Amino acid sequence: MHFAISATYGPTDPTRAMLPFIFAASAVQAGDRVTLMLFADATLVGVEDAGAKLVPVGPPNRYEEVAGHPNVTLFACKPCVEARGIAASALDKRVTLAGMNEFHTAAQQPDTKVVNF
Repeated sequence: MHFAISATYGPTDPTRAMLPFIFAASAVQAGDRVTLMLFADATLVGVEDAGAKLVPVGPPNRYEEVAGHPNVTLFACKPCVEARGIAASALDKRVTLAGMNEFHTAAQQPDTKVVNF
């Protein structure tokens, strides 16, 4: 199965920001593929070292496990990144700038479920 996950929460709410990564980690542990798209404030999680430093209340941080997994494609919304003044060079090297067209392509793949956080 493939999961297309959209994330919108950023570092101001680290627990909510980590939920899509926790879900993605569970999915890849089960052998599934994941496309995780960072929208809005979630793009701040994609800044180099930011995601790994989040401290959610309760659940563990799963950023590194997900960002480094071969079954995960990690996108950041290019217009969202630009609107926040984030330089592309500041992003984690495993994060690719993309747009809604790429997320739509991921969502329409066969055997895909869309999950929103």
